[in-house]
Amino acid sequence: MGVTVNLPEKESAASAAVPDAEAALAALADCLADDMLACNNEIIARMQSNVPLIPQLAAHLVAAGGKRLRPLLVFAAARVAGYQPGPQAMRHVGVAACVEFIHTATLLHDDVVDNSLLRRGRASANAVFGNKASVLVGDFLFARSFQILTADGSLPVMAILSAASATLAEGEVMQMTTQNDLSTQIDSYLKVIYGKTAALFAAACECGAVIAGADPALREALREYGANLGMAFQIVDDALDYSASQSELGKTVGDDFREGKMTLPVIIAHSEGTEEERAFWLRTIEDCESQTDEDLDRALSLIARTDAISRTLGKAAEFAAKACKALETVPDSPLRTLLMNVALSAERRHR
Repeated sequence: MGVTVNLPEKESAASAAVPDAEAALAALADCLADDMLACNNEIIARMQSNVPLIPQLAAHLVAAGGKRLRPLLVFAAARVAGYQPGPQAMRHVGVAACVEFIHTATLLHDDVVDNSLLRRGRASANAVFGNKASVLVGDFLFARSFQILTADGSLPVMAILSAASATLAEGEVMQMTTQNDLSTQIDSYLKVIYGKTAALFAAACECGAVIAGADPALREALREYGANLGMAFQIVDDALDYSASQSELGKTVGDDFREGKMTLPVIIAHSEGTEEERAFWLRTIEDCESQTDEDLDRALSLIARTDAISRTLGKAAEFAAKACKALETVPDSPLRTLLMNVALSAERRHR
């Protein structure tokens, strides 16, 4: 039984005018540059410790860069919901730093679990400082996020981010249980990526709405935008693992394959494979230790034969469209347009 994944409709003139992903994110960051500068300063300040290894490893993370997309979503959601920052209104900075700390802590732990050697094109923290240091500094960042939340004092924000943190952990555990399991279905895959990625996108947007004092409908609309944007971004990331260069991906190409992760390109290719092809996936995914150096090329060939990358990107485009749909009830503004462009361009990260 084959897997059905709808292909995106042919681009309209309007969608063709949408900037590529890097340009869309850059435009959003430029619009929120003052907020992001304050957030980066807050992150650096909060990473300080009397234990020298902690700021050393933290400096390695800061130097690695990154889009800081989740803090951007906090700022953008707050502003489109009517928040006006000022000398007496800086809550958004602390909450955004908290969201980034939660995200960074999970990355530190994930790289240890996955034994990843690259992160954003640089040696990962665990490759430089070791697994023990990475896990413990990840714990430190989680603790710092609790301190920030306590200082902020908002029970709704605490509830949102504590629930998101639990969901992140559940997503990683679900991924571990589906790893090396070729019986994994699309529904299970989507639950995994919601947990490991989209939940924090949703929380970032909802926190911004709460900070702004948004009504329940606007708060839910922004949460839905974040959730669907996160789904689109993660699905594209999973496609990139089988189609990008290492410089584009920021990590070793084929890591998901070598680790036996059940992502959408593999689910499609395995589902529609011949008996011989299914035997290949059984040997390489369910029994990763038997992989050879040539197996990744074979996997890429089978994924290409089933058009799995285009179909995976089609699924990402569906979630991006849902993200834009959620914004229709948000008051119109230039910032809302930038948020729509970020969603519409998500699939273009692959081009």
